[in-house]
Amino acid sequence: MKDLAASKTSVIMQSSETLLELRRTMVRIRAFEEELVHVLERGEIALPVHLCIGQEAVPAGVCAALESSDIIWGAHRSHGHYIAKGADPKAMMAEIFGRVEGCSGGRGGSMHLLAREQGVLGTVPIVAATVSLAVGSALAAKLRKQRAVTVAFFGDGAVEEGQVHESLNLAALFRLPIVFICENNFLATHMHLSERRVHDNLYQAGEFHGVPGIREDGNDVLAVYEAATQAIERARNGNGPTFIEFRTYRWRGHVGKSFDLDVGLNRKDDLEEWMAKDPLKRTRLQLLESGTPEVVLLAIEKAAREEAAEAVCFARTSRMPDPQRVIQHVFVEANPRSILCEN
Repeated sequence: MKDLAASKTSVIMQSSETLLELRRTMVRIRAFEEELVHVLERGEIALPVHLCIGQEAVPAGVCAALESSDIIWGAHRSHGHYIAKGADPKAMMAEIFGRVEGCSGGRGGSMHLLAREQGVLGTVPIVAATVSLAVGSALAAKLRKQRAVTVAFFGDGAVEEGQVHESLNLAALFRLPIVFICENNFLATHMHLSERRVHDNLYQAGEFHGVPGIREDGNDVLAVYEAATQAIERARNGNGPTFIEFRTYRWRGHVGKSFDLDVGLNRKDDLEEWMAKDPLKRTRLQLLESGTPEVVLLAIEKAAREEAAEAVCFARTSRMPDPQRVIQHVFVEANPRSILCEN
């Protein structure tokens, strides 16, 4: 007969270990972006930067459910996706600094992140632009009979773009191995969801096209992880796409380091309410209550801060690009026929 008490203890320990790893990822994302805020305050960079502070549970939970061979596509607020999928923070920071050692060679900046080996195939500033690309990579995986699943990350504003619905329809029609992740932070630039839509029902966006939708608390990293795991396995097993709306909130403004307290409907009140739902604070309390020593949590936080600081040092000492590179990748530099033959 099974020892039920021992079994229950084992489940709790396993859950705590999972939560600890999820928290580690969230802390790394938060530390990177807070260090980036300091960089912005010092005026070391001038290009647009979109921060995901407050939303860390979504990338951490979703990417933890993925395999290394799986693919993600992001948008303009994707530092967290990049880190959670296992890509190098140093290369991302160097990219934000516009250096040659950056993940896109210093040519793209904060909103053009790439890490092929880790399955980060692209992020772009154009709203919804990568959703159709994600459907393309899912179609490629199916045609090649690969097990890889694709995840498309996008915000609530992207759901109002036509290509999202075209993508949902195509993915459903061909039962593609893709999961659509809507990070609903209620703000499209500075306009609140309630100012743009009659109904608060984003999770139903795919139902007309035959894509089942669910809604989850995007600040509960375990809920994110569990929902993503089920949707990813559904896609991997040939049962088609799922649309998940994770409700969360960005602490900082649409772009840059400011909090933008005077924009949108009740931004100041909303921010105070959502900061109380901090996903990092929640997991810290959960782990302490489950018996995780505080020294372990402090060590994770210290390591994350050191990693972020090292990323800045790496970026500062990386090479500035040769001005002549500005014309590269603009004009064809070889015979197109030979390029096709080589590929």
